Amino acid sequence: MKRASASTRIATAIAAALAPVAANAQPDAEPAVDVLHAVVVTARVDSVSAFQLPASLNVVGLDDLARPGIRLTEALDGVPGVLARDRQNHAQDAQISIRGFGARTTFGVRGIRLYADGIPATMPDGQGQTAHFNLLDGDRVEILRGPFSALYGNSSGGVIQLWSAAPTADPELTAQVRIGNDAGRTFDSRLRGTAGPFGYTIAAQHFTTDGYRDHSAAERTSRNAKLDVGLGAAGTLGLVVNAFESEAQDPLGLSWAEVGADRRQATPQAGMFDTRKSVRQNQAGLLHSIPLDAHQVLRTRVYVGTRRVAQYQAIPVAAQSDPLHSGGVIDLDNDYGGADARWSWSGALGGRPLEVSVGTTFDRQRQHRRGFENFIGDTLGVRGRLRRDERDISAGFDQYGQAYWQFSRRGSLLMGLRRSEVKFTSRDHYIVGANPDDSGNRSYARTTPVVGVSFAPHEDFNAYLSSGRGFETPTFNEIGYRADGGAGLAFDLKPSLSRNLELGAKWRGRAGAHVEIALFRADTDDELAVARSVGGRSSYRNVGGATRRGAELALGLPLSPGWSLELAYTRLDARFRNAFPICTSAGCSDPTALVAAGTRIPGTARHQLHAALGWRRNDWHVRLEGAGIGDATVNDQGSTRAPGHVLLNAQAGRRWSFMRGVLEGFVRMDNVLDKETIGSVIVNEGNGRYFEPGPGRSLMIGARFNRDW
Repeated sequence: MKRASASTRIATAIAAALAPVAANAQPDAEPAVDVLHAVVVTARVDSVSAFQLPASLNVVGLDDLARPGIRLTEALDGVPGVLARDRQNHAQDAQISIRGFGARTTFGVRGIRLYADGIPATMPDGQGQTAHFNLLDGDRVEILRGPFSALYGNSSGGVIQLWSAAPTADPELTAQVRIGNDAGRTFDSRLRGTAGPFGYTIAAQHFTTDGYRDHSAAERTSRNAKLDVGLGAAGTLGLVVNAFESEAQDPLGLSWAEVGADRRQATPQAGMFDTRKSVRQNQAGLLHSIPLDAHQVLRTRVYVGTRRVAQYQAIPVAAQSDPLHSGGVIDLDNDYGGADARWSWSGALGGRPLEVSVGTTFDRQRQHRRGFENFIGDTLGVRGRLRRDERDISAGFDQYGQAYWQFSRRGSLLMGLRRSEVKFTSRDHYIVGANPDDSGNRSYARTTPVVGVSFAPHEDFNAYLSSGRGFETPTFNEIGYRADGGAGLAFDLKPSLSRNLELGAKWRGRAGAHVEIALFRADTDDELAVARSVGGRSSYRNVGGATRRGAELALGLPLSPGWSLELAYTRLDARFRNAFPICTSAGCSDPTALVAAGTRIPGTARHQLHAALGWRRNDWHVRLEGAGIGDATVNDQGSTRAPGHVLLNAQAGRRWSFMRGVLEGFVRMDNVLDKETIGSVIVNEGNGRYFEPGPGRSLMIGARFNRDW
């Protein structure tokens, strides 16, 4: 009774908060298109829009020229609940967390499922990367937060999907260039169109920069192609092909004293060892959709890929004298692939609409991991003797089901269930002297139910409550190094198990106004946290319970003809529930310092605000953005923090129309007030080099030309 009463009071408060906005709506205004309420593929419900579902879902369009267009983080500004940090380090992937999930990661993306055109960018073990996402080729990014993320399986603290632009009826060629600070240059081209039953979209991008910090130059090339084929009664077939190459220097993190002395410097060890990373990735996928009859659709997906990574780290020569040490050069060869099949049926139950989906998915990653010394004699930063050689396999096999039922004119129910199995197998081929055979295996399995109910007293107002469970296994990279410094893999790590609850409301106005509010809580057992992180190498341990709770607000208002206001706010309170011991010095393997219960989870910010004021008339547009973020602790004890900041960004642009083409130009200035900021943090870095500074005032200009036939 107490829980029901509390939920009722909160729902009443939300309704009261939205009532004045609804009262001031302009019912006679002309309807405006609002992408936030479009049907979202990520929801896996075909019959209704995201607005009607008991979940937090956002869609971000990618047609804004005035973005650098390199990192996915640029598209996630202004999405509540999402903290997207740019490391200013292209040797590491973007730092993205959703409601505190993924905040601890020192590289790549953890705790969040990633997809590009339905092809997983997250491996079965939960490790993902976004560097190969081609934003020019993209049409939109969909972001799912809250309990229903668990329906995507392991490590689903949230889901992010990039979808390519659809082919045009007539051929269209797009070419664009953007030039910015630090010799940053981006060249893009895209061709799309239709030829008979074939629709095609082909895009390429090349990016170079000298980097904001010393020793942070980078070069990237991305190529993406998507071919859609209409097969008549046999449905539609899509082919997606992607190739990505990257060479980047790694400036490493800085201590607070180093930030104060010269925020643009690289760590001295970065120059000594020439820290750097190279990536080569190629993948292809087939997606087939066929209507079996008027009520049934079968969707299948198969994909394969390869990813080659070579990374040179700044691990001291002396540390590698330990016969159990795996060296300072990481060489990874990955082959991966998988398949998914989903059957959907739409009909009625009790005379009310019902949609059911059932599916199964299998993903597999084969990894050849080798480690080498990062020196030969007195020469540092080169590939030396072999110190590690193992072949690892991670495989996931899941079954899932989901049902949406509109049980009354005002009420609907969405529920789902997923059974996930993840298996890790490692075969050690480096058994030399005191270095033993470290082979082993570990399996994880979990069933995650989710349920949500919606109540819509009006077609433009929807309140909902959803609840579910989730789980997150350690990745192979997290298993790769034991917290005690010993040989072998950390197969003693347990998966984190979470219980998630969300209460929310959505309102939309005919003039394009919209308001969304969500209150959320996630309680996690066996939370995975960084045990120590030294020289780019991190080990992990289970540290007991953690709680993430907070509130989100998204607001969009058309103020007057040509003017619009967008606002997104997130309040997050993320804490460890239990005390646990940790290491506090480099090289420590016996934790003695105690983290108190109630300590804040590092890498999370309590407050985050994004506001944008836009004006558009005829061929001109102007946009002012304000982005604020609170401070973030950088170690488990919470003794050191990265300060928060508020930034002001501005852009202006114009377009010129020609007989068969359109030219657009823009100028953009970020950090107009030239504030000194910390762009991202390296959680629990053992040498105290937690900080990756953000750039000062920066200018970017660009142009895009569209030509059709």
